[in-house]
Amino acid sequence: MSSVIELLKKIFSNKQLRNKMLFTAAIFVIFRFFAHVPVPAVNIEKLQTLFASNQFLGILDIFSGGTLANFSVMAIGINPYITASIIFQLATMIFPTLKKLSKDGESGREKINQYTRFLSAPLAVLQSISVLVLLNSQGLLNTQDPFAIVAMILTLVAGSMVLMWLGELVTLYGIGNGISMVLFAGIVGQLPLALVQLASVSGAEQYLTLAVFAVLLLFVIASMVIINEAVRKVQVQYAKRIRGSRMYGGQSTHLPLKINQAGVLPIIFAVSIMLVPPFLGRLLTVTPDARLVSIGQNLQVWFTPTAWPYMITYFIIVFIFTYFSTLIFFNVDDLSDELKKSGAFIPGIRPGKPTAEMLTFILTRITFIGALFLGFVGVLPSIVQVSTGIPSLAVGGTGMLIVVSVVLETSRQIESQLIGQDYERYT
Repeated sequence: MSSVIELLKKIFSNKQLRNKMLFTAAIFVIFRFFAHVPVPAVNIEKLQTLFASNQFLGILDIFSGGTLANFSVMAIGINPYITASIIFQLATMIFPTLKKLSKDGESGREKINQYTRFLSAPLAVLQSISVLVLLNSQGLLNTQDPFAIVAMILTLVAGSMVLMWLGELVTLYGIGNGISMVLFAGIVGQLPLALVQLASVSGAEQYLTLAVFAVLLLFVIASMVIINEAVRKVQVQYAKRIRGSRMYGGQSTHLPLKINQAGVLPIIFAVSIMLVPPFLGRLLTVTPDARLVSIGQNLQVWFTPTAWPYMITYFIIVFIFTYFSTLIFFNVDDLSDELKKSGAFIPGIRPGKPTAEMLTFILTRITFIGALFLGFVGVLPSIVQVSTGIPSLAVGGTGMLIVVSVVLETSRQIESQLIGQDYERYT
């Protein structure tokens, strides 16, 4: 406890760090305020009842920070920007122009970020339309006026763009990555409500079960920290070079390969994919064709979070996309070229293509552990709900993983700034 107090004293004694943390806290307050400003012409009471009765929608509501159940002006959240980022990350690996632009330093990355913002707007429009179509199919819209519908779409798009802007402000003037911090604020902001709901529906006979799962939750969080920080150290040797009368190089170091290179990206991608079947099911149930209605009902049954088809499909998507994103985003060919240019090599392995093959061999095997873990984290809420029968335990594994990742990354940034402060004191 004394070490925590000492750390807080160090943080608040650093004026620059203190201002960054206060600015980030102010952005969190603004975000939570807008999260409770509802869009007009929507039956909020029926919408909240729908979210309470549908476990999958409940998970999405927690993930969005409560903006969906309230249907606030930020109901679609930061999802369009995340989707646009994924698209451009994939495009960077496919199109040579974007790949070259990504290697142009800060200016190139800024251009790609600008393109990502431009793409976020049309994606926000599409997502707003799909959400309104879903609400209309459930009879939750109080108006059919085209002008009112257009105004609602523009409101949702504007809310998403404002949220994206707030995230970028956190990146520039606050602490941590802005987009991750916005997701963190939304998830943490829902935890008190989730705990209150859990206490209200839990009977005395379920307290022992809850205690057991609380211990398991601590174990899972510890596992997330271990997997998130775990690396495979590949030894790297620098060749000796003689320039004039001096010898350079010859040092031995290591190349850290993270077990979880993909982060939370595979789970976010899987959540987006798993939205499609129940959404189609709801649309098919309102069609006049009896066969389509039957298909729609089956889709809704199969793809509820407690159904085995949902859990198996979800796990497979997360597992496959973990490998895909790791092998695509972590370019071993570029890394081997950079090692070759700097005069570095893996002992016993020739530079160039053999080094790339060696790194691929290692990465493929350590990613297997990361993919299994992410798949387990993805289906964890469903397993907990099936085991306990308590629908309030809908806290997504994605949410926990985001919270753990953001806390670890933010703590590293704070530690580096504190070390920099101590360094400047003695220079």
